[in-house]
Amino acid sequence: MIDEPRLQCEPRDGVPDVIDTLDGFHEACDRLAKAAGPLAADAERASGFRYGHEDWLVQFKRDGAGIMLFDPVTLGRQGADWNEFNDAVGDATWIIHDALQDLPGFHDIGMRPAALFDTEIAARLLGLSRFGLAAVTERYLGITLAKEHSAADWSYRPLPRDWRNYAALDVELLIELREHMERDLKAQGKDDWAREEFAYALDEGMRPRAPHPVPWMRISRITALGNDGQALAIAKALWQTRDALARRYDIAPGLLLADSSIIEAAKNKPHNGREFRAIRSLNERVRIHTGGEQDRMFARYIPIQNKVKPSKWHEAIREAMALKPSQWPSIPTIEQSHMEVNAPRSTRLWKDRHPARLHALERVRKVIVQASDDTHTPAEILLKPQIVRNLCWTDDPASRDVPSFLAQQGARHWQIDLLAAPIARALRAGED
Repeated sequence: MIDEPRLQCEPRDGVPDVIDTLDGFHEACDRLAKAAGPLAADAERASGFRYGHEDWLVQFKRDGAGIMLFDPVTLGRQGADWNEFNDAVGDATWIIHDALQDLPGFHDIGMRPAALFDTEIAARLLGLSRFGLAAVTERYLGITLAKEHSAADWSYRPLPRDWRNYAALDVELLIELREHMERDLKAQGKDDWAREEFAYALDEGMRPRAPHPVPWMRISRITALGNDGQALAIAKALWQTRDALARRYDIAPGLLLADSSIIEAAKNKPHNGREFRAIRSLNERVRIHTGGEQDRMFARYIPIQNKVKPSKWHEAIREAMALKPSQWPSIPTIEQSHMEVNAPRSTRLWKDRHPARLHALERVRKVIVQASDDTHTPAEILLKPQIVRNLCWTDDPASRDVPSFLAQQGARHWQIDLLAAPIARALRAGED
């Protein structure tokens, strides 16, 4: 580990321009095809500003081709065929930091990575306490990256030079970083684990995005409404109205109405105009103050915010208040929402209602902690805590076929090989 990292403010070969023409796209694909080796990749979105989650900038680096910044939205409108890009990079391994953040967007564009090396997954497997990209580059390369625009509105055009510099730095060091991390993975005997994790992440990330089964349930702190059917009806109506308007105007829903305002309205149940006007957050434009350049970015959306009048929220609330109790929604059950059956997280519930299950959980956790110490790998990387809870959430966990259960829950082969036998022994020990 290098004690005093140096700051890298720009890519070694300078700050590239954005590729946003078909001629530029074809030329870039030609350069990539003539280059060799792995492909460093990253993407930028406009989360918090625009309605969708599409990539507004994708950046790549390959030895012999340099860094390339693509505008996928503009190129898509011009008819760019990303199969040309796929053919150009061929079977190159894509190096991405936290790939599950970026792979869905690459899939939507039409990119098809053949193989993956995820530097964040590698950092976690190696037991690093800090696994953000900047921390990992400091750890392995002795370089601190200048990072200032992570929360920018990447749909803004033209992209300022500082933003292009930020985006380019995200891929500048990934190829070198992979070389160092591969050596450590091999030295710790975790290279096979890593390959399996990378393959799993690639498969998961390249699946089509599944819609949320009950989208309005994504409101922050929705559980604060409990089983109050009328309050849930108001929250649902406000969410649906907000979502329709946000989609129409291509603006982040939270810039039209905050989740906290929805919860406040649902709790207060305003019956008339006076009570509605008393809830200030329903009658004022959403204002976000960061004290930095983001304030200017948010200001670009004020004209859209001003188009949405408080009467829209008032109307939604009136319609919800007019519903009969039989029409009120409820917090869906696991079966209704098609969600995975999960054991509760609260150990108090285990202790109060199922102490035997809690004892089994504690024994299994000890096994995993011991394996964590032995392999110098965080326990949550060895096996997801929720899988452990699900395993023990039965009156007779010792009767489970542990390897089959872990596989059904999504555990990888290396995790099953490492943990299934000692976990099974720990569960059986409770019967003695």
